[in-house]
Amino acid sequence: MPEQLVSAEAHGTTLVLTLNRPAALNALSRALVDQLADRLAETAADDAVRAVVLTGSDKAFCAGADIGEIPRMVGASPLDALPFDRLFETMASLPVPTIAAVRGLAFGGGCELVLACDTAVAGRSARFAVPEVKLGVIPGAGGTQRLVHAIGKAKAMRMLLTGAPVDAEWAYAAGLVADLVEDGQVLDRALELAAQIATNAPRAVAYAADSARRVTDLPLQQGLAHERRNFLLALGTSDAHEGVAAFTDRRTPAFSGR
Repeated sequence: MPEQLVSAEAHGTTLVLTLNRPAALNALSRALVDQLADRLAETAADDAVRAVVLTGSDKAFCAGADIGEIPRMVGASPLDALPFDRLFETMASLPVPTIAAVRGLAFGGGCELVLACDTAVAGRSARFAVPEVKLGVIPGAGGTQRLVHAIGKAKAMRMLLTGAPVDAEWAYAAGLVADLVEDGQVLDRALELAAQIATNAPRAVAYAADSARRVTDLPLQQGLAHERRNFLLALGTSDAHEGVAAFTDRRTPAFSGR
């Protein structure tokens, strides 16, 4: 049996996926990346899951790509599939939101993993960096693109071009993470957010997440058109009728996911 590098635990309608390679500070080996992509793909087909929380250990959310595997990518064509491609494509199309719960290091590919999640909670021990320039390379899994969208050009360039780490307070102020809490509260806060999300209409949540994710790859007018499409799709669901009726009747809606 292959080593279990990603553990899964259900908390009500939330699935917590924990990177489980602590001796390597949860560095992203090919095997770990494949297992995480598999877990997320399984989640996409599970109607009982309303949100995914992704976390690591106390010392490291994820210290980045496994340096020992980088030589295998030398000489690849820009059209070749890289180890991270399937993982990040799966995350981008997931019908439920993803929440990163970060303690300790989130460096390189670990920071890119946080950026690929829909939102993030950080503990005060969290440290974020995209240090690839220190190794003579650059981020290769969306770091140069998503970081600019997340925190703006000036702050992103500071991180990208110096490679220097930033602390949790800086990351929170910059907008890299949505919530900053004590380390012992990180997972609880992420689960609270997931529980709040789960009270809403599942298809509406999926349409909203899909629309917001497209902001990174669509010009404004195309993004607005995509938002309008998703708005009309949501409007035609049974849950939309239930939501309006419950508001009118001053009661809690009973969403069915249809």
